[in-house]
Amino acid sequence: MEYVITEMKETDWSQVSDIYTEGINTKIATFQSEAPSWEDWNNGHSKTCRLVARLENEILGWAALSPVSSRCVYAGVAELSIYISDKYRGQKVGTALLEELIRLSEKNGYWTLQSGIIKENIASLNLHKKCGFREIGYRERLGKMDNGKWYDVVLVERRSKIEGL
Repeated sequence: MEYVITEMKETDWSQVSDIYTEGINTKIATFQSEAPSWEDWNNGHSKTCRLVARLENEILGWAALSPVSSRCVYAGVAELSIYISDKYRGQKVGTALLEELIRLSEKNGYWTLQSGIIKENIASLNLHKKCGFREIGYRERLGKMDNGKWYDVVLVERRSKIEGL
């Protein structure tokens, strides 16, 4: 499969939102209950580190960073989101997107990427580990889904190996 990884554009939002909704429906990808509007999503994410995997006009998956704090000392720390379409899971799209996002994040001065992953999301935990993230802890019963079930969240991070970052 010959896809390319490119910058996410506003015109990609319909497909990106659909993929986000697929993740929401798994009940192990996020505590969100519905995808936000483009405006809300755009305002909460880094303008420089947002990518899609694209096969012609089809979006296969997406990855983006959001700031963890408005304090200047945390300017190089970001929260990672990555979602892959149901049709393309298990085909290394996530690995390609995450590796490219790591490269782009370092180019943009990020020294730490972090994620909070629902413990049952084994595929995401394995993807992050494969791409150099390490488990730093977990939070018990952090979120309660609309099905009434409480979930633990595993905290992972990746520190840049680039000198000076």
